[in-house]
Amino acid sequence: MVHPLSPQTLLAHIDDTHARIRQLVAGLDQEQMIGPRLPEVNPPLWETGHLAWFSERWILRHLDGRAPLLPQADALYDSSAIAHDRRWDLPLPTITGTLAYFDSVTDAIRQRLYSHGGEIPQDDVYFYRLALFHQDMHAEALTYTRQTLAYRAPPSSAAVAVAATGPLPGDAEIPGGRFMLGAMPDQAFAFDNETEAHPVELAPFRIARAPVTNAEYAAFVDERGYLRHEFWDDAGWRWRMQAQADAPRYWSRSGGGWTLRRFDRWIPLPPDVPVMHVNWHEARAWCRWAGRRLPTEAEWEMAAACEKTDGCVDPERKRLYPWGNDPATAAHASLDGAAPGDLDVAALAAGDSAFGCRQMLGSIWEWTESTFEPYPGFSPGPYRDYSAPWFGTHKVLKGGSWATTARLAWNSWRNFFMASRNDIFAGFRTCAR
Repeated sequence: MVHPLSPQTLLAHIDDTHARIRQLVAGLDQEQMIGPRLPEVNPPLWETGHLAWFSERWILRHLDGRAPLLPQADALYDSSAIAHDRRWDLPLPTITGTLAYFDSVTDAIRQRLYSHGGEIPQDDVYFYRLALFHQDMHAEALTYTRQTLAYRAPPSSAAVAVAATGPLPGDAEIPGGRFMLGAMPDQAFAFDNETEAHPVELAPFRIARAPVTNAEYAAFVDERGYLRHEFWDDAGWRWRMQAQADAPRYWSRSGGGWTLRRFDRWIPLPPDVPVMHVNWHEARAWCRWAGRRLPTEAEWEMAAACEKTDGCVDPERKRLYPWGNDPATAAHASLDGAAPGDLDVAALAAGDSAFGCRQMLGSIWEWTESTFEPYPGFSPGPYRDYSAPWFGTHKVLKGGSWATTARLAWNSWRNFFMASRNDIFAGFRTCAR
């Protein structure tokens, strides 16, 4: 279960995500805050204002019926009404004005929380969490925007010294059986697409203990895997030809090896770190080359959440996190922006699932074979455009990356992106055929 929030804990979370957003735009000038018009990112100036608008919309306006703090905010920041391409052309406030709006909304929410005293009204809890997690998701989006645009690493994502731990070969044996897929009823919060847990039957399978590494992926590239049609399905080959891709995004040959760009720096390719910035097509092509396959989202979640003794037949035994039900620490997972893709796959043994799968939360998002579809009985949440518009067109990713906040990472959480997206902090682990 996601642990209950007191007003004091929620205030600490709000202060944390507010500071993180501030860090992610700190030092960017007006030109950088607008950035080039690209299909996969938003102008950081617009995104910052949108975060303020969303929190104001669902807490101050929805719960209290207040008037907008910024009269024209709906016309500027409603992502459901404003097409992506238009966001560069809007009469946005200046950086100073945008941050003042962001700060004023946060301050008003703080004051609202103070007024609760010792307990948050139950009807309000969902909307506080919705707004908080929305900011957390966009903090990660702003982080990969900085990577996409080759801006310097944000202060919260400074490189840290980590010890090499090497690869982690081999598969975990998963017995299969009946499994409850999705958010359990006792979770304090779940997004609409996670609900509700429902039984699925899975055959026994073998899943890699660790994600695919840079070295493992480089072997595919060096064997001309991007140029061999037999490893790509038709959609993947069309993407590869259109993108003119012959290696992962941000890789470059240097002498006899590879370098990669991390924000504004080029570094030698770390061999035992999970491969990152590959899309679903690239993951599947590697699998064909290696004689492997991607896990379905149900297989991934069973490997992450089941107790080894009963295969999750008993819903009471399903874990919230791979290691159990206690929140993540730095020993369990690479989250919260502390180590930007620097940890070898053998690191963080304390975060293993019951079956010995490592780094299933944090480090990289993991592509699954599954198309993003509603669970049986799906009902949209109050924010109706969160999931429903994307069913059938996106692919499911599981886990969370190094840039995901720890409070937003749990086993049943479903991320979803188009199969062509390689700007996000995503890689993959595989199953035996």
